[in-house]
Amino acid sequence: MRVAVTGLSGNIGTALLRRLGTMADPPSVLGVVRRPPRPVPPYTVADWVSLDLARDDAAEQLTTLLGGVDAVVHLAWAFQPARNADYLARATVGATAAVLRAADAAGVDHLVHMSSIGVYSPVHRVGGAPPAVREDHARLGVPSLPYSRQKVAAERLLDDYEQTSASRRRMAVARLRPGLVMQRAAGSALLRYATPAWFPSAVLGAVPVLPLDRRLTFSAVHSDDVAAAVLAVLSQRATGAFNLAAEPPLTRDDVAAALHARPVHVPMPVVRAAIALTWQARLQPLDPGWMDLAAASPLLDSTRARTELGWVPTVDARDALRDAVGGMREQVWTESPALRRRTVPRSVARALSAGTVSRRALP
Repeated sequence: MRVAVTGLSGNIGTALLRRLGTMADPPSVLGVVRRPPRPVPPYTVADWVSLDLARDDAAEQLTTLLGGVDAVVHLAWAFQPARNADYLARATVGATAAVLRAADAAGVDHLVHMSSIGVYSPVHRVGGAPPAVREDHARLGVPSLPYSRQKVAAERLLDDYEQTSASRRRMAVARLRPGLVMQRAAGSALLRYATPAWFPSAVLGAVPVLPLDRRLTFSAVHSDDVAAAVLAVLSQRATGAFNLAAEPPLTRDDVAAALHARPVHVPMPVVRAAIALTWQARLQPLDPGWMDLAAASPLLDSTRARTELGWVPTVDARDALRDAVGGMREQVWTESPALRRRTVPRSVARALSAGTVSRRALP
């Protein structure tokens, strides 16, 4: 089998490469990325080609690259620069349109799209934790968060394709909808995307209190287990949507424990207002819409993945969280440009010369 994977050098892609490296007879893999990584493990498992999927001619370029490919796994997604709405739209929804068009034109048999919990409509909490939803839950997303809106729009492209291609050759389409995806190797990347340039990672081990709403509850999963689900979908040529979440659902107290901090109840609107203020003042790169997603998202019921794919998470959610926080604290990185090393001096220098990560021009 020949598989092309967009965004293969990122968080989930790196975990997928690690898993492929342990297989006796792995598929042949082509990584389609904007910046190929250096040829060191685990990035030696794949062949690489450089292509920015936000380009106007991305679909045409990709169609040529997909000749002879049996399946495409679409992992590529842009989170930054968050203040460059035009580029983000092209690198997310536009990129998905290019992948869908190219895969269909090249005669690819199977498309696996990495979606997200962010496609789901908000739920109303009754008392404690939010309800767990299955794959047929409404998909309107969280309007205040561009990431959520873009994930919804990308899935609508898949909906349209499946509806309009019914009378001709039809590429099988699967969608994976994980909760928060975490791993140790993404530590530096998580710091870069979620904290100010001047923020030292060592502070994560010395946070005295964590001011968050006591009702915060969310679904999470380790990157390795998402990679296992990708391979299961490919091997079974599975179609449809699959939620991916490990147990137990994570709470504010779990986050505090991972940070060795004392949890302090602060209502979500107050936390959101503080994040919005610092975002508007360009003091930190985290869009306040992420707090809306945290406050409104349902939990994920992964029954379908477990029963139809035989998928069983090997890392529980608390261990995945500890793994990610440990990676952030130690600034763990890889030789992938997407997961590159982050240091405070380098981050500050880059912010001064090229602007903060949320608004700088792309290299």
